[in-house]
Parts: sequence; structure tokens; C-alpha cells
Amino acid sequence: MRSWFRSEDTWAVITGVLVVLLGLIPNAFGWVPKVNEWVDPLASVAPVAPKVFAIPGGVSVLFLFVALLGFLTFGAWVMGHSVKRFAIGFTVLFAVGYGCWVLGHFGYIAGTPDKLNKLGIPWGLGLTGEAGYLLALASGLVVGNFFPKVGEWLRESARTEWYIKTAIVIVGGVYGLKATQFPEETKQILARGLAAIIEAYLIYWAVVYLLARKVFGFSREWAAPLASGISICGVSAAITTGAAVRARPVVPVMVSSLVVLFSVVELVLLPLGARLFLKDEPMVAAAWMGLAVKTDGAAISSGAITESFIYSEAAKEGVNYEPKAMETTTTTVKVFIDLFIGVWAVVLGIVWAYGIDRKPGQGVPFKDIWARFPKFVFGYVILFAALFLVGLQVSKADAKQMQTGLEYADQFRRVFFVLTFFAIGMGANLRRLWAEGLGKLALVYAISLFGFVIWFGLLVSWLFFHGVKPPEAKPKEPTAVVEGK
Repeated sequence: MRSWFRSEDTWAVITGVLVVLLGLIPNAFGWVPKVNEWVDPLASVAPVAPKVFAIPGGVSVLFLFVALLGFLTFGAWVMGHSVKRFAIGFTVLFAVGYGCWVLGHFGYIAGTPDKLNKLGIPWGLGLTGEAGYLLALASGLVVGNFFPKVGEWLRESARTEWYIKTAIVIVGGVYGLKATQFPEETKQILARGLAAIIEAYLIYWAVVYLLARKVFGFSREWAAPLASGISICGVSAAITTGAAVRARPVVPVMVSSLVVLFSVVELVLLPLGARLFLKDEPMVAAAWMGLAVKTDGAAISSGAITESFIYSEAAKEGVNYEPKAMETTTTTVKVFIDLFIGVWAVVLGIVWAYGIDRKPGQGVPFKDIWARFPKFVFGYVILFAALFLVGLQVSKADAKQMQTGLEYADQFRRVFFVLTFFAIGMGANLRRLWAEGLGKLALVYAISLFGFVIWFGLLVSWLFFHGVKPPEAKPKEPTAVVEGK
């Protein structure tokens, strides 16, 4: 029992489950800070429920820091780490990591084409707020490679496995409930989307994995996270797969960085392609965005941009579609892609335990498999299943309230991810990574994405969504005019 409580897998499950359960309490996390895309620094951070918690954004961030510092320091103490070094190091880690997260939401860095008017700026790099992950990784690389003594001093608090796995466990709870919240009219889309995702994903993964292994000579440690990063949801998929196959933490994070960068290119190119060639097939275009664009932020933004393009073309012909129907389809497809990561991680963990890492002639007792298997994946799966069942039983009003609370709790997932990127950057040796083929990794990603994944995603979207149209908008009822007013 003592060794069980000294495991970072165990504490990842404890931390993730605690965050999700507290999130189900109305407004329990209403004070948690949310970083917005900003131009005015004063508008960059605010509580997720400002009407309930009317406090400055800076105070909200301070509350978050104190809460995390207290709980994580306690966990570090139970696991046998130095409390003093962890607490001091975590203070620095949080300050730099959260600062990168805020800077990554700067309008000119994060702004996508559909948000420029709202931000009041003429252009933006379109990296979405996930640019904060890249800035955190870059900051960590600078510290680790140019100031190694500082990196060593912070190492006690750089608990990458704990942070990564906690974030993934939280994802399970958030998406478990979200999967039950789609309106009745999207049931057909869900059925089509689920079938398309399973078919596309099983083919994607195998082809990318074989390309990385057989053509470019990458080890399984690199090939598996790369295949998952391109096939499913990018960052979460690469990190979860890396843990399931026992890759070094730096491997899935470097893959995740490529996912974010290439998603920006997709966000620019794919909506333009849909505008030119799919204006008569809006749902094909919407599903394509969900299947092809690998980060949540970029995928949903792509769906919104594509919808604005196609809706404007339809309006010229006198057809007005229901707002957000295409964006909802993109989001739905993307959510189901995200959900599949838990199942796939379990499958890969078993395959690696029984096949890949098993020595010839050596048996694999169940207790050995259990000892080496990433327990946090079960935390993800159990939370997802539990919240999915609860979401099916409660009323729509209660489910909506619960979903709001989990969206508040999901802010913790983003914080844990950004801490992970910074911590892993500190421990990454750029020379060694380049020698292992980091540049070649980008080439594999580009060839897989633009040579195969995008086009097969389009084919699958066409097969399952061809001829499906968004519902047409209902005409607005005329407003009654009261005489004398």
C-alpha cells in the first residue's frame, strides 16, 4: 500500500478524480482563472464565472497557485520528495509556465481569422491559445540547455509524469459527460461520425506507424506517439500513447509540438479548400475539419471558419442554414476522436506488454503487466464511463449544469499541460534529440499529413456525410407592435 501511494500514476488518478468530482459541485471552481485571447493585458485573465466571483484575474491566478501548491506539495511529501525543494521549484515552474500560457493567448499570436474582428486587430498568426504550450516548451529548452544548473535546481518540482497523467484523467471526465450533451437532431451525425472515425483512425494509425518505422527507421518509442498524434487528437493522444508504450516523456511532447504547428497550417488551408470545392457539401466539409485538424482549438476554429465561408455562399442563393450546425458537427466528430484515446491506450499497453517488450521464452505474469501498465488510463476510462452513464440519467438542465462545472474544472487540465511542456523542455537535450532525428520527425509528419491523412479524411467524410445538409434556419416571427410604443 505504501508503494502504491508513492506512485505518480496513483497521484495522477487521485488528483484528476478530485478535480472532476469537485467540478460537479455548482460553482465550486467558478473562481478558477480562464485565459482569454487578448490585446489589452488587463483583459487576459478572469474567473470562469465572473458573475459569481467578481474578483480580479490576478487574484484568481493567486488562488489557483495556492490551491495547487498546497495539494501537490502534500502529494510530493507522501511520495517521498523534498517538500522544501518541491514547493520552491513549483513556485518558479508555475510562474513561468502560466506566464507562457497567458502570452500564448496574445491576439497577434493566437488570433484565428474568425476572431480578428472581435479582437480588433488586422492579422494574427492563428496559433490559437495552444501557442502557450509551444512557448512553455521553448522556455524550458532555453533553461535546460543554456542554464543547466537552474534546470537541475528545479528538477524536484518538474514531475512531468504526474502533470501529464493528471491532465489526461481530467479529460476522461470532461468528455464522458460531453458525449451525452448533443441535441436530438445530431443523432444521425453521431452515428455517421463514430463509424467514420473508427474506420479512418484504424487505417491512419497503421499506415503512419509503418511509414515511420519501415521507411524512416524510427524506433517504436517515436513511431507509436507519432502515429497517435496524427491519427487522433494530437496532444492528448501523443502523450497518452507515450505513457502506454513507456516512451520517454520528451518524445510525445516533441510530437505534440509538431501537432500544434501543423494544425495552424491546416487551419489556414483546409477551410479555403472547403470553400472552393465543398460549398455544396457543407456536412462533408464540417466532418473533414474534425477528422483532419488535430488540436481541439484549431479544429473547432476550422469548423467555424468553414461554416462562415459556406453559409455566405449559400445565402447568395437564398438558402439560410441553422447557425452553428456545421461547427457542431466538427466539434462532435472531434470529441469522438478524443474519446477513442482511452480505448487505444489500453490496447497499445497490452500489445506492448505481451508482444513488443516481452523477451523470447519469457512468460508475462498478470502482476507484472499490472505493475508496468499506466494506471492513469484506467482513471481516464472509469471517469469517462461514470460521467457518461450519469449524463444519460439526469435531466438536460442538470446535465448542462454539470457540464458547465466540468468546463471550469477543465482549466486545470490546461495548466497541467503547460507545466508539463515547460518541465519536459528543461530536461530535453537538443543535441541528442536532433541526433535521434527530430528534423526527420517533422518530415514524417508532413508526408503523413499532407500525403495521406488529409485526403483519406476527406474521402471518409464524403462516404459518410455526402448529401447531408444542415437544417435550414426557421424564419423569425414578426415582432408584435404595441400601439403607442
